[in-house]
Amino acid sequence: MLHSDPLQPRPTLVNPSHLASAVDQLGHHAASQAEVWHLLTQNFIVDLDAVAVLLPRSEPEPHWLPTRR
Repeated sequence: MLHSDPLQPRPTLVNPSHLASAVDQLGHHAASQAEVWHLLTQNFIVDLDAVAVLLPRSEPEPHWLPTRR
């Protein structure tokens, strides 16, 4: 929220169902999960822990060892 205007009020999302709906709608317009975070924090005041529960975790791809012969 570094570039947000402190004089412009933003709606607060505290209800989990409203927050889930906002994340779902922003997910259709965003190209990545990082962009969902950005759009959500630019447009709303939210509990980031509650958003983290809603968004899927990004796991690194596993590095498989070659099989032994």
